[in-house]
Amino acid sequence: MATLVTGGAGFIGSHIVDQLIARGDEVIVIDNLDPAAHDGEPDWLNPNAEYLWGNVVDRSTWDAVVGRVSAVCHQASKVGLGVDFADIDAYVSDNDLGMAVGLRSLHDAGWSGRFVLASSRVVYGEGAYTCPIHGSVRPPARLVDDLERGDYEPRCPQCQEFLTPGLVPEEALLDPRNVYAATKLHQEHLLAFVREHPGVSSAALRYHNVYGGRMPSATPYAGVASIFRSSIARGAAPRVFEDGGQRRNFVHVVDVARANVLALTADQGVTGPFNIASQEPATLLDMAQALCAARGEGLTPQVVGGYRLGDVRHVTASTERASKLLGFTAFMRSGGPGHSGLCVAERRRPQGCL
Repeated sequence: MATLVTGGAGFIGSHIVDQLIARGDEVIVIDNLDPAAHDGEPDWLNPNAEYLWGNVVDRSTWDAVVGRVSAVCHQASKVGLGVDFADIDAYVSDNDLGMAVGLRSLHDAGWSGRFVLASSRVVYGEGAYTCPIHGSVRPPARLVDDLERGDYEPRCPQCQEFLTPGLVPEEALLDPRNVYAATKLHQEHLLAFVREHPGVSSAALRYHNVYGGRMPSATPYAGVASIFRSSIARGAAPRVFEDGGQRRNFVHVVDVARANVLALTADQGVTGPFNIASQEPATLLDMAQALCAARGEGLTPQVVGGYRLGDVRHVTASTERASKLLGFTAFMRSGGPGHSGLCVAERRRPQGCL
């Protein structure tokens, strides 16, 4: 029996395919080569995988393969913040409906096995914060007026003191604050129903900021590392919004792929959500500086202020659960101040940082 990887021609999915093939597994890929992420067939397709070019919202695409697979690694997704409310139907269709169609196909086929979902840190909204007076608090969404003034740091909703960011665990309150986040949370809710069926187990991997080889080129749906990379490739300094102090966990795509393999092969009882992240937070300015140092040819990031609607200030992860239950620890380390070790480690990898 094979493992099905939806979105297996994409940035993260293709690395999962490579690692599964390297294990000697049989792999079937479903991918629609969405023009928002692909310019035709990519040159990294693994010749030992079987590719089915189709859309996950099409029931016949799932029906063609479900009888041949014992595990599903669901990576297919429209990503980004939801750059325009006019995108809402596309996000719901690609993410929510596409997964629902797949789950219905599996159910009707009497399928049993392991289902691993690509979720995201965006389901948390803002990360974990502590007020010096009121302890652990949950800040509301940042106000446009504050962002326009350059007042970026969240404040305590009770006393208005500035908050200290901390590590967010999987059991934290979920508070999606953009269209993409809402669809990812709904996917997790749909997945909860799968675990009620005998012989079926599942896990949701909440990716934090992923970077590495095969990142999509500049697009409204790209992640921040990809946007920085595309600017550098054009010979332009990467533009960093706000003051560059936004804290994230950057994690290499090879580590993310390895987390998926661990989740796919874990015991049936290993279920629920897992943060997939590095152990050392860094700022967006750190990432931009590291990319410039690696390939920037003298470029320096430009901190331009401003903001992106729907973005949050700080989200950094507790990785204890993934370490304990999946045996996952990110290989790459940030290397301390300035993220200097990020691209030093990256140069040792065959796909490269950019």
